[in-house]
Amino acid sequence: MKKIIECVPNISEGRDQAKIDRIVAKLKDKPGFSLISAEPDKDYNRTVITVIGDPVAIADAIPDFVAEAIALIDLNRHTGEHPRMGAVDVIPFVPISGIEIEECVKIAEDVASIVSARFDIPVFLYAKAARRPERILLPDIRKGEFEGMKEKIKDPLWTPDFGPAEIHPTFGAVAIGARMPLVAFNVDLATAEEKPAKDISRYLRGSSGGYQFVQAGPAYLEQRGHYQVTMNILDHTKNPIYRIYEAVKMEAKRFKVEITGCELVGLVPAAAIVESLRYYRQPEGKKTPEDMPFEELAQEAIKRLGLRDFDAKKIIEANLPGAVK
Repeated sequence: MKKIIECVPNISEGRDQAKIDRIVAKLKDKPGFSLISAEPDKDYNRTVITVIGDPVAIADAIPDFVAEAIALIDLNRHTGEHPRMGAVDVIPFVPISGIEIEECVKIAEDVASIVSARFDIPVFLYAKAARRPERILLPDIRKGEFEGMKEKIKDPLWTPDFGPAEIHPTFGAVAIGARMPLVAFNVDLATAEEKPAKDISRYLRGSSGGYQFVQAGPAYLEQRGHYQVTMNILDHTKNPIYRIYEAVKMEAKRFKVEITGCELVGLVPAAAIVESLRYYRQPEGKKTPEDMPFEELAQEAIKRLGLRDFDAKKIIEANLPGAVK
């Protein structure tokens, strides 16, 4: 079976489209893998990029991609709603087909070694590639962000896994790791007040005693004029999308705040959509087969989860070779 991985680098630039295009070009029209999407967000000032394909080809392209980000992004001049510690903030490698997570860990280690040596930047290994328990979760590494990392990295507890114990003056530091597919799920709240989003996030996230495998925080979308609860569901098989969505709706009632929509950032496994559709369709006596056509799956997800800016192209399996679109 052919080995296929997903790589989802995030860059700390979501406003200057010319810069984004130049950086993303380093992952475009390359042999062995496909650029699936680049999703900039002006409020987050961040772009989520997704590529899928051959592990070796993707790994070989990452250093030139990082080089372009170093040339174009200066975090001393960066502000945005999303926490960040690096111009390229995170580079996860995700097993999709014919490959195990252990192989993705080795890829992460190899890329981290090359990137740190070539550009003299500190690299932290995270998630399944983490070498210390306090580095499993990305928010723990990134705490303090670019500004705070200048002192944090001097602490022996936070000596980087590769590279110098000193941040790059404009790039910062980067986290490189291996993980299983996650679901980046955001819920829009009809309020410009921070408290509802902040409190709901606290109720939800596992680190505050909420749902395991859920990271959550408030974010203000100036372009839309409201807050949202922004989340990563690290394991949708343990806590599916529908459960978290219904929990947000329930908690929002405390504040008499309406939910106006939701979004999925990056790609999502088909199984994560199917399991949520089953929750909503079963009481109606409707079956939801595993092999539901991608277009139908997407339309049902829009209907049941209130998704905006979503279509079949955002389902991982729809982007694999031989997929019936």
